Amino acid sequence: MRDQASSLRELVQEKNEYSEPQPAPAYPPAQGGAPASPPPQAAVQEVMPVHKRVFRPTIRTNARVIAITSGKGGVGKTNLAVNLAIAMAKIGRRVMIIDADLGMANVDVVLGTMSKHHLLHLLQPDVQLGDVLIHGPYGVNYISGGSAIERAVDFTPQERKCLMDKLAACETMADIVLVDTGAGLGRNVLDFILAADEVILVTTPEPTALTDAYAVMKAYSMNSEKKDLKIVVNRVYDESESNEVVTKLQRTSEKFLSMPLTSLGFIYEDRSVMNAVKRQQPLLSAFPDTMASRCIEMVAKNVLYGGEHKIRLGWKGFLQRLLNFS
Repeated sequence: MRDQASSLRELVQEKNEYSEPQPAPAYPPAQGGAPASPPPQAAVQEVMPVHKRVFRPTIRTNARVIAITSGKGGVGKTNLAVNLAIAMAKIGRRVMIIDADLGMANVDVVLGTMSKHHLLHLLQPDVQLGDVLIHGPYGVNYISGGSAIERAVDFTPQERKCLMDKLAACETMADIVLVDTGAGLGRNVLDFILAADEVILVTTPEPTALTDAYAVMKAYSMNSEKKDLKIVVNRVYDESESNEVVTKLQRTSEKFLSMPLTSLGFIYEDRSVMNAVKRQQPLLSAFPDTMASRCIEMVAKNVLYGGEHKIRLGWKGFLQRLLNFS
């Protein structure tokens, strides 16, 4: 059985430059005009076999809302969110990022964009959704949360309705909304991950990161009505290190939390990640052929094609829950 590391070793030998996403084919064509190849075997067992997949452009009536979170800062959560969005857009999905990290909003830094407005500006009569929407590379749209959500409990009913009305259009603009939350267990962070239908927890093999990741898992299991939590292990040096982390967290989650935990894959430690940040460019744009980039592409495919995805609340439900949290 082929594993993620084996597939990556083959992929890294190929030269596959990025281009703006096209509606078809679903997978980027190989060099020389050769027929498109299916994705390498994914790291999760739920991924549907290649021969059963049928990829056609679809029109969603409701976007998938995925919160990306971590137990502690510095584990690469925002980098993953941005590059995951680009990897999905490259496949042909319409993706939007909501920067909900109120303490350290860095999505615009990683994207290399500048945001003049945030969600709070939508309360002004002359500001519309298009005014706060930033267009990033590969068609990825981005909205800065600013302090709007932090003030949500103080909004009047009229202000809540104003935000709901103006943000409702996001549903028609994106197939997937990635919410980059803050790290830890602050009230605002919990609000975001409990309002989202799906949650991706990012950790590293460091003991402190694992301890904090488990704290998030415990809080989520105690407060979430319908649990859908997946994990990505970042900054690993080899496959066995990732397997050890995943196995430990899965056993702990099943034993003490009675909650399944699915792995979406791992990402190798790679200096090109920091070099891309210094350039203020996403990794998949600056260094598309590195091992870390290939890993993120595989994680993106696991998110898109791994198992069944039921949209329970969707975008409107996400907003309703978020704006009514006390």
